[in-house]
Amino acid sequence: MKHFNRFFITGALNHCYQNTHGGYLLFYNTSDYLVYFTILCTCAKDDGIRIISVCQMPDHTHCGAICKAKDKLSRFYLRVNSLFSRSDARINHRKGPLFNSPFGSAPKTDSKKVRTNLIYIGNNPVERKLTKRAIDYRWNYLAYYQSDHPFSEKLVIRRASAPMKRAVRAIKNLHRQNRPVTYELLQRLFSTLERGEGLQLIDFIITTYNVIDYQYSINIFGSFEKMLLAMDSTTGSEYDIKEVFTGKSDKCYEELTRWLFGKLHLKDIHEIFGKTPEDRFYIAIQAYRELGIDYQQLAKFFRLTYKTI
Repeated sequence: MKHFNRFFITGALNHCYQNTHGGYLLFYNTSDYLVYFTILCTCAKDDGIRIISVCQMPDHTHCGAICKAKDKLSRFYLRVNSLFSRSDARINHRKGPLFNSPFGSAPKTDSKKVRTNLIYIGNNPVERKLTKRAIDYRWNYLAYYQSDHPFSEKLVIRRASAPMKRAVRAIKNLHRQNRPVTYELLQRLFSTLERGEGLQLIDFIITTYNVIDYQYSINIFGSFEKMLLAMDSTTGSEYDIKEVFTGKSDKCYEELTRWLFGKLHLKDIHEIFGKTPEDRFYIAIQAYRELGIDYQQLAKFFRLTYKTI
């Protein structure tokens, strides 16, 4: 990680922002989101970092964190990024850096700035038209304050199938060791489950690993309901970290994924990176002709330079 004079205030909420090298897409499917989230949560526990908010967007991440020292925050992010980058390199046949370095951060010094920041992070998916309300987006984890299964039927272990029981035991065992999930484990577990059980397992993994301190935000807004109302009323804004969006919506990445599964008969979206850059270029051009997706967003998805397309 490059050294630079990071502005830091001990005990303040730090809005940490991380994007990718080349602006490439970061998360392609559920496994990507889960691997990153469990890495972040296990590292936070190890390093004594207090996590206030998290939002994983398709091409970048936001995190609100509190810690005692600037170097501690930097070491935490270096570890999270390094662990996920190695996993991404393995699954996507990637060489070279994944993340821009250093990550961006800005301390929030008063309650008004903290509120604005929490609204901004929670509402990132609304801004990018992924959901109509912040609470409806799985990967900002707001819904997990209200329920341990916000996106699935309640899991009752005694009624679960044998594969589901084995999956739950595997996740519990890994969590006891404070180890994140891996792509290999998720592939093995999800392959044995029906779709409804898969959704239950996603919620179970998130609930099991979740270290987000929701009470901090509740104290700032007065209640969880008041925080949601504030998010529904405004998108918030950030002046300390300039965020540049590509295209009008990130919904196109879901559309492109469905198109690729149908067109190439993929079993896993990461298989696209087993193809050469030249092959990915021609597939991207075909996607443009058939779907009309923005060139820059195609470049992000296929991890090609914009000039190439």
